[in-house]
Amino acid sequence: MKTVIDGCAVATMDGDRAEYAVGHVVIDGARIAAVGEGPASRDADATYVDGRGCLATPGFVNTHHHLYQWLTRGAAVDDTLFDWLATLYPVWAGLDEELVRVGATGALVQLARTGCTTTMDHHYVFPADGGDLLGAEIEAARALGLRFLPTRGSMDLGKSSGGLPPDEVVEKLDAILAATTEAIDRHHDPSPDSMLRIGVAPCSPFSVTGDLLEQSAALARDRGVRLHTHLAETTDEDEFCREKFGSSPVEYLESLGWLGPDVWFAHGIHFDDTGLAALAASGTGVAHCPSSNARLGAGICRTRDLRDAGVPVGLGVDGAASNEAASLVEEVRHAVLFARAVGGPQALTVRAALELATLGGARVLGWDDQIGSLEPGKLADVALWRVDTAAHAGITDPVAALVLGTPPPLELLLVQGRPVVRHDAMVDVDEERLAVDVRAASGTLMRRAVGL
Repeated sequence: MKTVIDGCAVATMDGDRAEYAVGHVVIDGARIAAVGEGPASRDADATYVDGRGCLATPGFVNTHHHLYQWLTRGAAVDDTLFDWLATLYPVWAGLDEELVRVGATGALVQLARTGCTTTMDHHYVFPADGGDLLGAEIEAARALGLRFLPTRGSMDLGKSSGGLPPDEVVEKLDAILAATTEAIDRHHDPSPDSMLRIGVAPCSPFSVTGDLLEQSAALARDRGVRLHTHLAETTDEDEFCREKFGSSPVEYLESLGWLGPDVWFAHGIHFDDTGLAALAASGTGVAHCPSSNARLGAGICRTRDLRDAGVPVGLGVDGAASNEAASLVEEVRHAVLFARAVGGPQALTVRAALELATLGGARVLGWDDQIGSLEPGKLADVALWRVDTAAHAGITDPVAALVLGTPPPLELLLVQGRPVVRHDAMVDVDEERLAVDVRAASGTLMRRAVGL
């Protein structure tokens, strides 16, 4: 099936960062066939989409999330990270397969509605009697038609052993490695047209042992998948690492084999110059989560310094419980504003922010050979934003309208050429029914937390 998006502005994010004030995108099946200036040639076999008044961009790539947290938004809203986690760990201990499916669906719909075509997920809470939680979110992503890189997370350092999480939400090392191996064998698809890849993701330095970090890295590299964890998110974490391990968070992870082009860290707010240089030299990526960082009062990532050093950087909304909006398009704007708040108006341009959400995120996930830009041969993940509404009329630069203006309506979202959002609504989801399901699931989880 051929689809032609015609008459729109186009921001390609290709190697030349080409843009067209009036252009077209031609899609043949799952891949982009042509991108160019002016109207497309007429093709009697193609379906035409009127793109006038719109901006076409690559679909956004979300590089850090916790989908299950969609069910626990609005809790501990004035707490630091460690206090917030202490409040919510006991709640998450009540998760099961059906609750995760509903929560993941709600979170994924919000991502799609805000321009996301590819997302990762970091799921690290696996209650003993919860069922197949990773499988539940994989099925949710498949049902919605989103490209997905879930990571099999883990925690094995409970409070009784000096960690932060309560003992009832941690697992044994051997069980973690066995479950992670099974997840890779069962789900990982490395093919060029893949809609599903798997990563390995121990949770954080304060919730996992060094043995788990080392053995997870060995497993991931043996199976050819990517590695992910939280790092340098708070000053508390920095103090924890220096007191417990005698090193900075980056030095600690480096000692365990956790730097390299197959690794990316979430947050990375408190990297010192030595740590930043180590990331750059090794090709290690960073998922920048501006809204969550601000919501938890954790600080502002050194985005400009990371980019100047050549560190791969993408954007993440982070878990919905530390970013109740969980809107990927808002992260683009917040990345610009927070960078400029500390670094001045040139710290991050609007086009650099758009790059973080598209090609930058694809690079962080190791998927930039297939997604992240609009150019012939790449997979047809396309967002078409309406920038001619009353809120955007008169903003002469369509990229500035998208990045700095009110989040615009999403006219069309294609994943591998298939429509997921059309006219600012999900194509195959009853959103009113979903809202009812989410409220019920959230209530069930909260009642379990208090023993009802």
